[in-house]
Amino acid sequence: MSTPEDEERLSPLAQRWPRASKFLLSGCAATVAELGEAALVRLGDGARESAPYRGMVRTALGIVQEEGFLKLWQGVTPAIYRHIVYSGGRMVTYEHLREVVFGKSEDKHYPLWKSVIGGMMAGVVGQFLANPTDLVKVQMQMEGKRKLEGKPLRFRGVHHAFAKILAEGGVRGLWAGWVPNIQRAALVNMGDLTTYDTVKHYLVLNTPLEDNIMTHGLSSLCSGLVASILGTPADVIKSRIMNQPRDKQGRGLLYKSSTDCLIQAVQGEGFMSLYKGFLPSWLRMRSVQCDGRR
Repeated sequence: MSTPEDEERLSPLAQRWPRASKFLLSGCAATVAELGEAALVRLGDGARESAPYRGMVRTALGIVQEEGFLKLWQGVTPAIYRHIVYSGGRMVTYEHLREVVFGKSEDKHYPLWKSVIGGMMAGVVGQFLANPTDLVKVQMQMEGKRKLEGKPLRFRGVHHAFAKILAEGGVRGLWAGWVPNIQRAALVNMGDLTTYDTVKHYLVLNTPLEDNIMTHGLSSLCSGLVASILGTPADVIKSRIMNQPRDKQGRGLLYKSSTDCLIQAVQGEGFMSLYKGFLPSWLRMRSVQCDGRR
């Protein structure tokens, strides 16, 4: 994930490619995260029980073969909405924290610890504001799976999805899964910012590498890895909470909270179930970081 300063410097071409690749990879990550969900088995959902764990590549190929190539971009419209709200809220918050709350040191340098705290807080604010769009994106990305399982589709489009969620769960329903969502945003920003700056500083001082595209690429690779390790469990929990069936009051039928979802996943499927979709998640972050920091 790039910092707000990096996003301001992105060219239009560099902006479009990370977004396009991110749509495809986020769809794969959300789909893989949903496979083999133990809580649905206990609820009696046999279709989800029999779903094979195929991994990222086989999941993507399966989507193309069974639903068509364009289905890899299922949920692209709410994803665009999400980026507008998230990036806007995050950048405004970060700039305010940097210039007004924390401030720079006397030598005009912005310390790393301030950047980490500011990035985490900005990510939390931006993600909380963007939660309704993220919710619609995740649910629309799972529509193809419902179709393959012989279930009726829930939404006719983005605006119908917003209206239906609002009608069934009220305003509160639009913020389903917000807790693991902001946890993920904070963890990803923390892992990204601290690792990127630390690795880049180490490479420049202790290796023949200079401050060039190779150094930025290696730093982004490492920071994306750490951010994915920290953020993927929250991403899995977020996807499951957002996609769980709900009663007429909008309450989830599978999980009482993100903690309950975490416990059920570990007990029913093992600890590594929290890292379903890790590879597409890492590649998604890597694609954005490389272009954002070039």
